[in-house]
Amino acid sequence: MKKLTMQLESLTCPSCMQKIENATKALQGVQKESVKVLFNSSKVKLDFDDSAITAEAIEKAVTTLGYEVKKSQVKEI
Repeated sequence: MKKLTMQLESLTCPSCMQKIENATKALQGVQKESVKVLFNSSKVKLDFDDSAITAEAIEKAVTTLGYEVKKSQVKEI
């Protein structure tokens, strides 16, 4: 299991948070209960199974929604 933190360009409203949360929770390999979208810091934090999905695929799901990922960090847990 790995932990991913993505710093987004900015979140402008609570519906943006919900959109990102729903999209990442729908990805196979992402631990749904671990998904946290932090409005004030414009960060997304989640745990994922790297044998089922890559960090790059998760980032792409977020950028496809129209949000820019400034940087991401993956840690093994």
